[in-house]
Amino acid sequence: MTLTLPPAGLACRTAALLVLAACASDSGTGTNGATDPYAVQVGSPGEATCLATTPGQNAAGAAATNRPRSSAGLPQVSPNPQLARAAAAHACDMAKRGRMTHIGSTTSGPAARLRLLGYTPRITAENIAAGPYPLQRVLGEWNASQGHLDNILLPQVRDYGIGQALAADGRTVYWSAIYAAPR
Repeated sequence: MTLTLPPAGLACRTAALLVLAACASDSGTGTNGATDPYAVQVGSPGEATCLATTPGQNAAGAAATNRPRSSAGLPQVSPNPQLARAAAAHACDMAKRGRMTHIGSTTSGPAARLRLLGYTPRITAENIAAGPYPLQRVLGEWNASQGHLDNILLPQVRDYGIGQALAADGRTVYWSAIYAAPR
């Protein structure tokens, strides 16, 4: 199995006026009626093992994100537990559906998921991936992919959260990272 990353150049960004630009490849619709023309059906729907993000995982993700940000002269992001909860919930949703997409079953994208948790974003971006790979591999792939790196290097973002879930096949891990700044 290979690590599935959305193609470079189709990075997902959500801001106050921009609803959603997805980053994957195929089509799909969430039960909320939102359509993601870039969704990828990675596996079969089924029971998923939904995992809470540990503070250590969130800090490791923020550190990996801060390396290219520092090289670009950008401010550091801070690990944020609200963003980690939103990312973990989205990873779980993707794993249950076997679908890698920025559209949730009940939400239109990362900004909507953050608002449900009481975080009012000024800007959001999200990177997603699926495959049998651990945290450090996924973070490295995002840092090496220009489309994903574009999200990482958004100058306005200040907060970071990552989440993961294991698919029903017991091998495929779904990942979501959210980058945001509050209003």
